Amino acid sequence: MLSSAEIGTLITALGCGVEGGENFDVDKLRYHHVIIMTDADVDGSHIRTLLLTFFYRQMPKLIENGYLYIAQPPLYKVKKGKKLRYLQDDEALSAFLIETGTDNVRLSMKEGSAQLTGEPLRNLLKEVSRFRFLLENIGHRVDPLVVEALITATDLEVEDLADRAKAEAAIGALEEYVYAKRQGEFTATIEQDEEHDRHRVIIETQDGATRRTTTLDFDFLSAGNVTELRQIHQGIRALGKPPFVVTLLDKDGQPTGEPTEVPDIEGLWSNVDARARRGLGIQRYKVLGEMNPNELWETTMDPEMRTLLQVRIEDALEAEELFSVLMGDQVEPRRAFIESNALNVTNLDI
Repeated sequence: MLSSAEIGTLITALGCGVEGGENFDVDKLRYHHVIIMTDADVDGSHIRTLLLTFFYRQMPKLIENGYLYIAQPPLYKVKKGKKLRYLQDDEALSAFLIETGTDNVRLSMKEGSAQLTGEPLRNLLKEVSRFRFLLENIGHRVDPLVVEALITATDLEVEDLADRAKAEAAIGALEEYVYAKRQGEFTATIEQDEEHDRHRVIIETQDGATRRTTTLDFDFLSAGNVTELRQIHQGIRALGKPPFVVTLLDKDGQPTGEPTEVPDIEGLWSNVDARARRGLGIQRYKVLGEMNPNELWETTMDPEMRTLLQVRIEDALEAEELFSVLMGDQVEPRRAFIESNALNVTNLDI
């Protein structure tokens, strides 16, 4: 990294040299606000990680003295009429859409007395948004519809894999759920998992040209994202059995127009999302170069308005171990880390 022309220019500009060099002196640092500013997309986060590695390895005293910061450029600009708002990331956009889409809305169950408005309704939609996010990200490795069926149509737990009859019953429920949602191939087999003294269910699905294998075994059912999906679904199910009924309210809280019935969680999200986006202009800034100079100034560079994250080392030993494993020259420790944590990841960019 030190041989890079850009890094050489950066070292010259800062003026303090690098750790281990003959002329390193943090007191010669020309700037006490060193700000890393990269694009808000995945490529930008990778560049930011490389720069953080450089500063941690070559100029740790900048971090120790609190001189290193990370800029927070917005990922979205939303506009409705003359009102303009910048949003930091996908999570902020989701929260904004939920806030807008649930204004003057009441949610009830077709069967049951539960009714939600205001903050309780927004909290429910946040859980729905998280549910959808987890399913979308889990789909890089497995069929998300099979996982959705696992969570919403079965009660299959790790312990149940010891009972072949329970595994077979779960397959029937999964197949029925998947075929109700789409047409395509669905085959399932049960194998013995000798390591855990249980069975594993292997499901092959094909949707158009996309073919996926989803293995429901000890490791998968114990994974953090599957556990979180179950917890969210249990909270939603506590309200009652769908379908949901969405009713628009006037300024006095009285129903206006005919209620809309939505069949499931996805339908509920689509209904609220469509209401929120009506008349709304959304611009996504993939790179900083897509911003006009005045937009970049008022969102990211203006000292009176900008948001900065100060880089700190809370646990030096843990930081050293993590940087060595993930950014070091040795491949095997990095591979072992990925294999050990792959099923527990909940935020994955590919």
